[in-house]
Amino acid sequence: MEEHIEFNPSFTMLTLALAPGESAKAEAGAMVCQSGVEMTTGMSGGGGIGGFFKSMAKSVFTSESFFLNTFTAGPNGGWVSLAPGVPGDIAWFDCQPGQNLFIQSGSFLACTANVETDTKFQGFKGMFSGEKLFFIRAFTQAGSGRVYYNSYGAVKQIQIQPGQIVTVDTGHVVAFTDGVDYQIGKVGGMKSLIFGGEGLVMHFSGQGTVWVQTRNIGGLAAVLSPFFPPCNH
Repeated sequence: MEEHIEFNPSFTMLTLALAPGESAKAEAGAMVCQSGVEMTTGMSGGGGIGGFFKSMAKSVFTSESFFLNTFTAGPNGGWVSLAPGVPGDIAWFDCQPGQNLFIQSGSFLACTANVETDTKFQGFKGMFSGEKLFFIRAFTQAGSGRVYYNSYGAVKQIQIQPGQIVTVDTGHVVAFTDGVDYQIGKVGGMKSLIFGGEGLVMHFSGQGTVWVQTRNIGGLAAVLSPFFPPCNH
């Protein structure tokens, strides 16, 4: 499979060129255009009863769809172009067997056919993060697999070294690797929490990689909300 990224970082589109018989999986609704491929739709957690419950959990507890679309190239090969629902960038990570990538809800875009996804409960600390209580966990059990994820705005990669703490606003976290731990906290005291405009943050430590986005959808919603008429019941 070959990949081609265009129009980044503001309005990024990912095009995957597939060899004959090769497949890629994508979030429902992500397709922009395609040629020479056949699309099938299935549960995002895989087949069977176990797959049904995994798909249900992803749909209920995250912003991801219950379904995934699989694009398979015909005898002459083909291609499919994908884009997220918000303006921003697309990045990727190569998962090895036994390795996990944790993706913030709403940021999963696509993956190679051998990558699996399910949900990872944040624990009770997620109740105070201002974000979803579940992350998407991407992993593979059959060779190396590539995961594509999207951001609102551009993506910045941050390496976490042992003994280092990096603090990220909860609305700017996109993904992080194994070996990275986090705690929910605040910047400054209670006065800063209430009036400083920063809200709650995630203090990352350990060793691994964190990806952050340069814009916050929650911040955009707050800016736009005064312009929407109130709901009348």
